[in-house]
Amino acid sequence: MDRLFIFDTTLRDGEQVPGCQLNTIEKIQVAQALEALGVDVIEAGFPISSPGDFNSVVEISKAVSEPIICGLTRAVEKDIEVAADALKYAKRKRIHTGIGTSDYHIKYKFNSTQDEVIERAIKAVKYAKRYVEDVEFYAEDAGRTDNEYLAKVVQAVINAGATVVNIPDTTGYCLPTEYGAKIKYLIDHVDMKNAILSTHCHQDLGMATANSVMGVLNGARQVEVTINGIGERAGNTSLEEVVMAIKSHKELNIETNINTKKIYPTSRMISSLMNMPIQPNKAIVGRNAFAHSSGIHQDGVLKNLSTYEIIDPKDVGIEDNAIVLTARSGRAALKNRLNLLGIEVDDDQLAEIYQRFLELADRKKDITDEDVLILAGHKTDHMRRIKLEYLQVTSGVGIRNIANVGLDIAGVKFEGSATGNGPVDAALKAIKSIVKRETVLQEFLIQAINRGSDDVGKVHMQVEYDGRIYYGFAAHTDIVVASAEAFINAANKFVK
Repeated sequence: MDRLFIFDTTLRDGEQVPGCQLNTIEKIQVAQALEALGVDVIEAGFPISSPGDFNSVVEISKAVSEPIICGLTRAVEKDIEVAADALKYAKRKRIHTGIGTSDYHIKYKFNSTQDEVIERAIKAVKYAKRYVEDVEFYAEDAGRTDNEYLAKVVQAVINAGATVVNIPDTTGYCLPTEYGAKIKYLIDHVDMKNAILSTHCHQDLGMATANSVMGVLNGARQVEVTINGIGERAGNTSLEEVVMAIKSHKELNIETNINTKKIYPTSRMISSLMNMPIQPNKAIVGRNAFAHSSGIHQDGVLKNLSTYEIIDPKDVGIEDNAIVLTARSGRAALKNRLNLLGIEVDDDQLAEIYQRFLELADRKKDITDEDVLILAGHKTDHMRRIKLEYLQVTSGVGIRNIANVGLDIAGVKFEGSATGNGPVDAALKAIKSIVKRETVLQEFLIQAINRGSDDVGKVHMQVEYDGRIYYGFAAHTDIVVASAEAFINAANKFVK
């Protein structure tokens, strides 16, 4: 099979997103996760841009050994010198240098000419080759560069020693057929020697993944991606989307080195560290990516997963799909949920319960296991063994955030207190001090239900306990109370 190399730029292009900056320790954590994931190249930063970026590239070079560590530069000698210095501890190193090649860049950014840009490109590659054997060249804004001129640039830098040539659709402008044709033109008109072409596509028009895949189909053998598709403006090509598209289409005879079972946990880690929530309908890693609410879909999935799922959730590290009960759910989904709760019903009983279920689903947005048990006539006291008696939180600027909480667990009163990084963190830690279960908060989302200073906030939470994910929901005018109630809602599902 053909090998497709995965070049991850989460720590460089991804980290350029406002509010997503990481410290060096966090970057090392991400780099080690990317190494475990199996990426071939980690673009660790832009060393000359800041002392912090330089130090991060140095420390990442020490912390990982399998992937190639790459540093970005402009086609400037000082940039290249600084990158080489930052990469001195890397076991496998690459300098990624380049310059804009479109008329927009040549005329307006550089006030230069096409010939001068080619000269600068050759000079930069040759200078980088003094320090490292592996030199990648990027032709910035290649997506809007004339193909004939672009071929001249690519040939010139390969002749100068470039091992990889990056063809970025910097502005996300290209259509998939257009970008694919650009890669094919270069394959057909350039003597590639032993070099390979790389894609680097942006999401401005929502076509980054499509463009990258079309580039691969036309001969590119490296894709430049980020976890969750984070990046400048609308984002970069998503690693998980490209990898799973290639894996799902075995007829392409192309493989990557990615351990796909680590995709979901890596995605969640990046989301948490960078404070970038993942949209629920995000392909592969979104909360709803393997959730089914339509009755027709639910019936099909319950009979055979392949009816509506082209990917096994376990292949990307998700424990299972989700059958979400809504007013659009059918009898099959309701019966499945009843069976999971240990309740067997015959067809007549199911029909009666289903009618009551539809009436409730029309009134209530979220149908819980407790609701289903009540519909089936079962007692549900055990579903709410833990109840919030009181919650008192002290928080503010210059003082410690302290929470005092009282819980009623199966009729027995408990009290606990804790400090935290904020009022929510303190409240959850106080509850955990009583519940005493080793849990990991996988997702925490807050949504305003209405507007105004007295608006109601809804909290959605994913809590991992004993290798399984449990969901918690709550709504309240006090978001700290809503957070505590959401955690207790999840805990009631695993605390027996």
